[in-house]
Amino acid sequence: MTHRRLFSALALAAALATALTLGGCASQQIDNYANEKPALDLQQYFNGTLDAYGIFTDRSGQVVKRFSVVMVCTWNGNEGTLDEDFTYSDGTKQKRVWHLTKQADGHFVGRADDVVGEALGESRGNTLHWNYTLALPVDGTVYQVQFDDWMYLMGERVMLNKATMSKFGVRLGEVTLSFTKR
Repeated sequence: MTHRRLFSALALAAALATALTLGGCASQQIDNYANEKPALDLQQYFNGTLDAYGIFTDRSGQVVKRFSVVMVCTWNGNEGTLDEDFTYSDGTKQKRVWHLTKQADGHFVGRADDVVGEALGESRGNTLHWNYTLALPVDGTVYQVQFDDWMYLMGERVMLNKATMSKFGVRLGEVTLSFTKR
């Protein structure tokens, strides 16, 4: 191997190691939001009727879909139901009903018909972080895609939501939502 090839190989290895190291440091942690206000009480915020407006953007940032959601939310003790009715910009409609269970220490478990297994969530300060796999129908085929979902309570009535969608670790796009409590 020539010195030039050896140097190139070492430079590439160093660049990859640096990227992997910095990438591991760059992900946000739920505990970073522990002191943020206003404090999110999931059972209180997702109780009653909420309106949400959102977009799905692809990897390049292009808006692929716009949608609105009306959510009717109820709780019975530690068990919550979030009944969501979606209306997309192309006129199509979709329904998703989440069944949430509050666990200890700000943890939540969620289930819905199109969620594969369970959604696992954790709340700290003004923030809720969810991870789940969604069975997403696209052009007659159903794909299982992973969601890394972050929700931030902005005030008494407003919450912002940003979710990254990926498959096999490859980022497919993002969903951005604004919730307003009636």
